[in-house]
Amino acid sequence: MITFTGVSKRYPGGTVAVDQLDLEVPAARTTVLVGPSGCGKTTTLRMINRMVEHTEGHIAIDGQDIRARDPVALRRSIGYVIQQAGLFPHRTVQHNIATVPFLVGTTRRAALRRSAELMELVGLAPELAQRYPQQLSGGQQQRVGVARALAADPPILLMDEPFSAVDPVVRKSLQEELLRLQRELRKTIVFVTHDIDEAVRIGDAIAVFRPGGRLAQFDHPEHLLAEPVDEFVEAFLGYDRGVRRLSFFPASELQLRRAAIVDADHPAGAALGQARSKDEPWLLAVDSREHPLGWIHADTLANTAATTPVGELDLVRYGHVFTVSTDSLRAALDAAMLSPASRAVGVDRTGRVLGVVRQTDLSAAIWDAGGNGAAGTRAHG
Repeated sequence: MITFTGVSKRYPGGTVAVDQLDLEVPAARTTVLVGPSGCGKTTTLRMINRMVEHTEGHIAIDGQDIRARDPVALRRSIGYVIQQAGLFPHRTVQHNIATVPFLVGTTRRAALRRSAELMELVGLAPELAQRYPQQLSGGQQQRVGVARALAADPPILLMDEPFSAVDPVVRKSLQEELLRLQRELRKTIVFVTHDIDEAVRIGDAIAVFRPGGRLAQFDHPEHLLAEPVDEFVEAFLGYDRGVRRLSFFPASELQLRRAAIVDADHPAGAALGQARSKDEPWLLAVDSREHPLGWIHADTLANTAATTPVGELDLVRYGHVFTVSTDSLRAALDAAMLSPASRAVGVDRTGRVLGVVRQTDLSAAIWDAGGNGAAGTRAHG
């Protein structure tokens, strides 16, 4: 656990970066620091490894004041990942990762073996080991940065906006990788970001800072979104915080309708009878593996020769699907909003359609989540 007690950072001239911070960062969890620019997030992070020295109060790691430790030894015991990785340009990937093991006296063979292990852990192909940072993509560089920070197996990992310099697709991939690593390694992670969506996605707890370096609220993400402590926090979270909160409610509780699914080889006449008898104006055509092909409306079926197979008709694109076992109500809502049929398609991990969620059923589930539902384990999306 990392404990801040009455911690302030004041610069000559009177500028206050952090003001009377009281905060307990739980062990083996990811704590995210968010807030507007200049609110003291990065200063707070850098005070933990004494890259910035606090001017008032006490900072302790597992009960020991950090000022009782040698700064260099302290920094070597804490992993540190920054924006754009901060890699040594003249060193190969494997030597960048092995930097700290080399510094603490690990043999060359052991350090390089550890480097190879970490490359596999963070999803880097072995053939990248002899490349230099400039030969890597932005996402690959960030993975090297994470691997280097983990090289000495530190209990604490500090991450200062590590994914902000990459594109949204790569950023999401890196977030997923961090979540996977944390499930395996259970490090105490302190993560700084400007992105509230990123904070909600990866954080076990979120600390929101006000301008002037004061802590506004420290809470579980779901509770933070549901009950911001004041107007400042509410404004910082944004008007779509209710939608973000849906990411904490699993889609597995939704009612899936199999009656809205039709095989592509079924004749249009039979499909029309199915649509009318089941009160389903839209049917989802699936292939022989039960993977989705597209939507067909009952009116189209009514104007088609009864013997024509559904799969030969002009099907309407189904948008995107959600995975029932792992995704959230937010993902299901997004799928429904982007669907021309206003229905979400739920699939299993192999892509096989499990059922369709109608707008009315989805609305009822969202209503329950917002009113009486209790958030469970965080779902994706």
